[in-house]
Amino acid sequence: MFRWFLIFLLTCQVLLSPVPKDGVFQYIDAHQDEFIQRLKDWVAIESDSSDPSKRDLLNKMMELTKDFILKLGGNVEMAEIGEQELSSGERIPLPPVILAELGNDKSKPTVCFYGHMDVQPAKQTDGWLTDPYTVVEKDGNLYGRGTSDDKGQVLALLHALESVNVMGLPVNVKLVIEGMEEVGSDGLEKLVEDKKDTFFSNVDYIVVTDTPWLSKKPGITYGARGNCYFFLEVQGSRRDLHSGGFGGTVHEAMSDLIYLLNTLADGKGRILVPGIYEAVAPVSENETDLYKNLEFSQQEMQADTGVTQFLHDTKEDLLMHRWRYPSLTIHGIEGAFCGTGTKTVIPAKVIGKFSMRQVPNMDPSVVEKQVTDYLEAKFSERKSPNKIKVKMVIGAKPWLADMNEPQYLAARRAVKRGTITLKVPNCMLLTFKNFLQQPSELCLTVISNR
Repeated sequence: MFRWFLIFLLTCQVLLSPVPKDGVFQYIDAHQDEFIQRLKDWVAIESDSSDPSKRDLLNKMMELTKDFILKLGGNVEMAEIGEQELSSGERIPLPPVILAELGNDKSKPTVCFYGHMDVQPAKQTDGWLTDPYTVVEKDGNLYGRGTSDDKGQVLALLHALESVNVMGLPVNVKLVIEGMEEVGSDGLEKLVEDKKDTFFSNVDYIVVTDTPWLSKKPGITYGARGNCYFFLEVQGSRRDLHSGGFGGTVHEAMSDLIYLLNTLADGKGRILVPGIYEAVAPVSENETDLYKNLEFSQQEMQADTGVTQFLHDTKEDLLMHRWRYPSLTIHGIEGAFCGTGTKTVIPAKVIGKFSMRQVPNMDPSVVEKQVTDYLEAKFSERKSPNKIKVKMVIGAKPWLADMNEPQYLAARRAVKRGTITLKVPNCMLLTFKNFLQQPSELCLTVISNR
C-alpha cells in the first residue's frame, strides 16, 4: 500500500526531473510501522461531523493534523469559517480549515492537495464485523472508519511528503484539509472565494485525495456526479399519539411520508420527477466503447456488496447508472421509532431524507424546483390535512474534467498499469473550479475502499 504514496509525487512532478525513488522507498520501508500506527491513532478519533456532540473530537482531529504538518516543516493557518446552525436553532462553531504550505520556490510549480478529516457515523450494530474505530488488519488490508475516506488518503499524502522531503520536494505544496466534507462542506466554498487572491493565487494544480478505485487496479477520476440532498418534513398532530387510542382516527404523518417517498422512483430505480432526464446528455459511441473497455467485474461487485441482483444486467448499463445517469436514494427517516423492540407511537412529525445524484448539464436550483413542485402536487392529490415542507440542504453541482490536461497525463504515466475511472462520488473539485480559473484539477487516490 505504501509504495502507492509515490503516485502523488509523480503526478505533482509533471515535467520536472525524476526524484531518486530508491531513497524514498527505503525511507518508507524503514518507517512503515510508524505510518500504520499513526493511522490507527487517527482512526480511533470519532470525528463524525454529522453529530454535534462529537465536535470536540473533530476539533481534536484537526489539531492533530495541524501538529503533524508543522512537524513536517509546513506553515499552517487554522482558518475560521463561521458557525453551524443546528435543527434546534443553536449555533456552534464550525471546525477550522487547515491551510498549509511546504516550500515557496518561485521556480517550481505549486500543487494544492485537498482532503478531509471528518467521517461518516459508524456503529458495530450497523454491520461492522469489528469496532469501526479500531483499525484491524486482515489479508493485507486495513479496515476502520476513515482508512479509505479520508484519513488514510490524507496520511498517505503526508507520509509521502515526509518520505520525499528527505530528498527535497520537487514542487511547492499547499494543503487544504477540512472537517465538514461528509455533511456538505459548510463554509469551504466561501473560504476558497475569500482566499482566491492570496493563498490560492499561485496554485498551478489541484489534487483531490478523496475517491476509491473501480477495481483492485489504481484508477484516475475525471468526473463526479453532483448531489442534491433533501429533507421532506411532514407535520401531523401537535404531539406524538398512541396507536391504541388514536390509530385509525387521524391522518398519520408517517403514512403521508411513506406515500410521498414511494412516488419518487419506480422499481427499476428510474426517477419519476418530471423533467429530470431532459438535461442528461445522450451517450456517445466513444463513451460506450470506453465503458466496454473498462476493467470491471460484476461478480466482484456482487461479492463486495452482498447484493444478489442488480437493477441492470450488462457491465455498460451498470457502470453508466453508477456514474453518468442521475439516481435517487432514500437515506432514512428522522422522528420515527428505530430502536430494538416495539413501540406503538404515532409520530407527530417525521422528516424523510433522500438525495439525487446529478450529472453534467443538470442544475441544482432547477432540480430543487422540480422536486419541490412534484412533491407538493403529489401531496395535494392525497388530500391530507397535514403540512409538508421540502428543503434542499445540499446542492453540489456535477463536475467533469479534460483527461488530456497535463496532470492527467502525468497521473496516467505514474499509474501505468491502472485503469481510468470515469467518476466517483463526493469529489470536491467543483468548489475550487468555481472560483479558481487557472489551476488544473485532478481526483487521485492511492487507497482502495475494497
